[in-house]
Amino acid sequence: MLTLYDFNGAPSPRRAKMFLAEKGLEFKNIQVDIRSNEQMGEAYRKINPRCTVPALVVESGEVLTENSEIAAYLEAQYPDKPLLGSTPIEKALIAKWNWRAEFDGLMAIAEALRNASKSMKDRALPGPRNVKQIPELAERGQERIAWFFEDINEHLKENKYIAGENYSVADITTTICVDFAKWVKAAPLETQTALLEWHDRMKERPSYRV
Repeated sequence: MLTLYDFNGAPSPRRAKMFLAEKGLEFKNIQVDIRSNEQMGEAYRKINPRCTVPALVVESGEVLTENSEIAAYLEAQYPDKPLLGSTPIEKALIAKWNWRAEFDGLMAIAEALRNASKSMKDRALPGPRNVKQIPELAERGQERIAWFFEDINEHLKENKYIAGENYSVADITTTICVDFAKWVKAAPLETQTALLEWHDRMKERPSYRV
């Protein structure tokens, strides 16, 4: 059986859980308490030296530690209900929009959070190394979040899902962006109705509640 090292409520492992849920896959869940820095301990370092969650142990015993490789493996191993696309152009569009959600969305939120939160002093980047905060990056992160919501709202005026006509990993990542932004007191504007309506539809999916 698949085993997922997780921390309930954290955005990164939630991406993996949503992907697993959309595939209809069962897995063993092991919680890693990042509030107490359990991920930095020797026991977890043996599982993932990068000291991040999620980590997915697959049937062969190999450990996958990045959402991109988790998605790639699950899509290849369990091709039913494709989330990375079925045709060459669909695959390309999903890769594009998932990257946009990661770079313009998740990374912007992480900039705002990790460079401003007192609890993340010297933890401006995830991983085993300490990195000093840069307050200016927190300010830039807030600007980037607003731009991302503006761009995605315009895009959704002409698209049912983030990458076109079908639900995909790009919808998972963008869902995480909208929810994760609350951690830095950011949210789509009331006038961004295409984005808000799309998010309401995403909340109706069973995978949203993982």
